[in-house]
Amino acid sequence: MTTSAPHWLSPAERSAWLRLLAVVELLPGALDGQLRRDSALTHFEYQTIAMLSENPEHTLQMSALADRTNATLPRLSHVITRLAGRGLVERRACPGDGRATNVVLTDAGWDAVVAAAPGHVATARDAVVDALTPEQVEQLTAIGDAILQRLDPDGRMTSLID
Repeated sequence: MTTSAPHWLSPAERSAWLRLLAVVELLPGALDGQLRRDSALTHFEYQTIAMLSENPEHTLQMSALADRTNATLPRLSHVITRLAGRGLVERRACPGDGRATNVVLTDAGWDAVVAAAPGHVATARDAVVDALTPEQVEQLTAIGDAILQRLDPDGRMTSLID
């Protein structure tokens, strides 16, 4: 068995890579911290109710919600149980599929996502968008698209973005 030598990163590639890793590590904490402080929601809880808020009748099947939040069904089920306990969502039988469960955003859940959204957007703007020029925002979109083509060749996540 032959092995080839690793194709090491150049100094410029290493620098870019380490910066990307730092952003990937720090950004979730910044978003989560603001949401916990201001809205008593984790970032994942916010993403979950935000995805529901953007759908007709504020309803999605658990499997579709798992896809949209990039979560496993067990993780999502645990979070839905917590959100339901707080009155933000309800589980309901899926009328078209007796084996499936729908998740419905309640009025209280709608109020929570509406109240949390301005602070969340302000944090995203402060941490990322306002640090960039308009040209850099376009570049970030192109960079994200290029990376997502590798990580998500089927376009599962990409289809949710646009």
